[in-house]
Amino acid sequence: MKSVFKLLLVTLLIFSDKLFSLTDYQIKKICEKEKSKLTCIKNMQEKRFELQKGNFIEIPVIPYKENLN
Repeated sequence: MKSVFKLLLVTLLIFSDKLFSLTDYQIKKICEKEKSKLTCIKNMQEKRFELQKGNFIEIPVIPYKENLN
């Protein structure tokens, strides 16, 4: 049982840096809709590097607007 747990931990540690980071292509697709694309791309890349270093990043929460028709 301990060996299975250790194997699981090692697997998680190996793949943990790849789980949360966005690729450059994904960042460009997200920033296509923004007014200032270059600023958006730069900010997203900086946040990605900070997250990969293990630092906390600020994620804005956009409130849901319900259609009242």
